[in-house]
Amino acid sequence: MSSDPVSSIPNLGPASELAFAKAGIHTAAELRAIGADDAYRRLLLSGSAPHFIGYYVLVMGLQGRPWNDCKGAEQIALRKRFDAIKSSIIGTKEKGRSDLEAALSFFGVVERREPPQAP
Repeated sequence: MSSDPVSSIPNLGPASELAFAKAGIHTAAELRAIGADDAYRRLLLSGSAPHFIGYYVLVMGLQGRPWNDCKGAEQIALRKRFDAIKSSIIGTKEKGRSDLEAALSFFGVVERREPPQAP
């Protein structure tokens, strides 16, 4: 059903549901459509702290697998994706803006602030 909560995805519970809601993702269908990488990027932009286990728990859940099923080469590959996601948001938090404003600016919803010009 398209209105199933985020917590209906394996491995994700009420805390994940609240974090995804803060990131603007309210249903399991939205989360599946966005995909693990973009959804995790949104979590980070909304203020969640990066945590590798949280990322791979999400990936495993979207695949319908237990969270602890990630091992070996797959875990190494996911770590590279996780690091790339973290790197992609570095510098998106503009000085003098709240996390929300910086995220909206990143997505082009609000105008980017130009740095002050020297007199």
